[in-house]
Amino acid sequence: MAKKADLQYYGTGKRKSSIARVYITAGTGKVVVNGHPVEEYMPYATLILDLKQPLTLTGTDGKYDVRAEVKGGGFTGQAGAIRLGIARALLEAGCDRAVLKANGMVKRDSRKKERKKYGLKAARKAPQFSKR
Repeated sequence: MAKKADLQYYGTGKRKSSIARVYITAGTGKVVVNGHPVEEYMPYATLILDLKQPLTLTGTDGKYDVRAEVKGGGFTGQAGAIRLGIARALLEAGCDRAVLKANGMVKRDSRKKERKKYGLKAARKAPQFSKR
């Protein structure tokens, strides 16, 4: 029989073009992203707060260690992907779904960069109109 300390919960998170594989285990609240402490990996404190939001909402901030492997995108997309991964892993661990759902942690943020269209300078920016 597995000990409680050996249990590991998994969640996948996606945001923009970032994909995160998140593992949570019982521990002291350490967060490691791609082998680095989160404070060392993420450049902004606001992103770190955003990333830890599911843990603070459920009151499990110091109860789980988080290990995340994230690929693609920038820091904002990666933080969002890790946040969704943590939320899904917490649901697997048996945390309250209602709290996470009420704060928008369970649903994937599907916004992506819109593609550039022909005849335009960007996705929607048109060249300057000239009457003559």
